[in-house]
Amino acid sequence: MFNNDQLDQWDRENFFHPSTHLAQHTRGESPNRIVTGGSGVFIEDSDGNRLLDAFAGLYCVNVGYGRQEIAEAISAQAKKLAYYHAYVGHGTEASITLAKMILDRAPKNMSKVYFGLGGSDANETIIKLAWFYNNILRRPERKKITSRWRGYHGSGLVTGSLTGLEVFHKKFDLPLERILHTEAPYYFRRPELSMSEAEFVVYCANELEKLIEREGADTIAAFIGEPVLGTGGIVPPPSGYWEAIQKVLKKHEILLIADEVVTGFGRLGTMFGSEHYAIEPDFITIAKGLTSAYAPLSGSIISERVWRVLEQGTDEFGPIGHGWTYSAHPIGAAAGIANLELVDSLSLVQNARETGAYLNETMKQALGGHRHVGEVRGEGLLCAIEFVEDRETRTYFDPAKKTGPRTAAALLKLGVIARAMPQGDILGFAPPLCLTRAEADTVVEKTKEAVDETFAVG
Repeated sequence: MFNNDQLDQWDRENFFHPSTHLAQHTRGESPNRIVTGGSGVFIEDSDGNRLLDAFAGLYCVNVGYGRQEIAEAISAQAKKLAYYHAYVGHGTEASITLAKMILDRAPKNMSKVYFGLGGSDANETIIKLAWFYNNILRRPERKKITSRWRGYHGSGLVTGSLTGLEVFHKKFDLPLERILHTEAPYYFRRPELSMSEAEFVVYCANELEKLIEREGADTIAAFIGEPVLGTGGIVPPPSGYWEAIQKVLKKHEILLIADEVVTGFGRLGTMFGSEHYAIEPDFITIAKGLTSAYAPLSGSIISERVWRVLEQGTDEFGPIGHGWTYSAHPIGAAAGIANLELVDSLSLVQNARETGAYLNETMKQALGGHRHVGEVRGEGLLCAIEFVEDRETRTYFDPAKKTGPRTAAALLKLGVIARAMPQGDILGFAPPLCLTRAEADTVVEKTKEAVDETFAVG
């Protein structure tokens, strides 16, 4: 067993961490946490701290930590068959079973599941298939993909381009050509304070129409969106938004990609976010909640109408030229099966709906009236607090003050993990779906203490 000092040194000398200030970390100027265990909604670190993880890792440990059923399924699969590929019609009992389980839970128009390892590669797969689809239909000019500002769809070349957050573009030469961005359904940050929600929905739909008119509908392949904006601020859409957007897309024959990496498998209190908002997608992206992150696995779910065209393409041109070595990895698939069985047996979708409503309402009661809280918002087991310098005028804090990160740091000292979201002073919550009301009370109580501390000192 290595001591903490040794591990810390090795970490700073050898480990390239994502989304990290590299220079500060290497110099030892930023904290380093070595996580050693977890149970339920709690994790433990090498310093002996027990922390309530109110962000479920990265929105992903839906069933909670320490579920032995999933660990045992992974172990049994590894002992039986640790790996085989999925190329040229090969499958395993685990991958075939999980594909059926997913489609049994997905919207009824969905037909097949392609497995990858993470949300980024799942979205890369979908974009390639959208291009393939239009080529088969003899529409080679339809290649542009429309995303939204503040959307998050991954960190690859195409997926990082789809992401509408500056930090994922800056100095990476992104976004690439073919990627467009339109208005985010972020009512709190509407351009005119006097706009009603209904007026803002019309504005968003009109902005999309203008973009389509400017670019040409016959050049746009697909539109991608999260049912609820995640990393961009945890922002549920205003009422009527998805109905209005889908009307525009259907008018122009533009494919719809629902990125359900965060919302899939219960987080909104429904199995899928598409069900929650009556979205009728052509593709669905899944990942995090598919295995509760006990093993890496993602999925690109393809609708029946798209699948028919993909079949046509292979009849005309031969086998489809796409694949990953680890597609449908049997260990990941075994984890997915055990995970979805737990989601059902523990009634976690229902708990996300009921405990999520309780968390959001309790948080609003505790902090909704605070002079520096512009909005408390959420849906299911997603919740966010947006801080402002002035509530009446929606004046935001100078980013240099780091109000959101300082509040997250104060909350961490009180034993609760939340996430300071990018491009704003926003504190985000996405706890495991097994969260109890008592644990929700702890999250709210400690958050109020952290907010009071932050604004008492600055």
